[in-house]
Amino acid sequence: MIKKVLTISICIIFALISFASADDSKIETDSTKLNFYTGMFDFSDDGKKSELFGVQHQNEDLNRDTFLGNLSPVTGAMMTANNASYFYTGVQAQYKIGSLNFNPSFAPGYYNEGDGKDLGHALEFKSEVQLSMNLPKDSFIGVSYNHLSNASLGSKNPGANSYMFNFLKKF
Repeated sequence: MIKKVLTISICIIFALISFASADDSKIETDSTKLNFYTGMFDFSDDGKKSELFGVQHQNEDLNRDTFLGNLSPVTGAMMTANNASYFYTGVQAQYKIGSLNFNPSFAPGYYNEGDGKDLGHALEFKSEVQLSMNLPKDSFIGVSYNHLSNASLGSKNPGANSYMFNFLKKF
């Protein structure tokens, strides 16, 4: 139990320190980025894998340059074909490599299994990496991989691994 509380506390403290030490300068961009994605939920579990779709919002007015790079909050939701759903909010880092963008993120959220996989707890943590490429007119196309886990908060912690194809658009 102490290990669980310590892990969660470290994650919360890490996020707070990152935003507290943020430089107040903002990157000049359009203020809203939407990420529409679809893919396969829990592709590594043949019995419970399912198609998924989702949307994620990023307000780039809230970007901050920190010692970890450029960070911004993200909020989103995804749903599977088995009516499992996940609503989350967290933080995403942004690293540009020419016309490629590398975006790791961490987001705790609420998971409802619906008719899908029982992940063991309503509170799940999403760790994700996304690689996208710039397109014309403030658009991007990419791929991402995420892992959902409850950090052993529940009686079981099977986790779920998913891959997605992403279309991102700035508004």
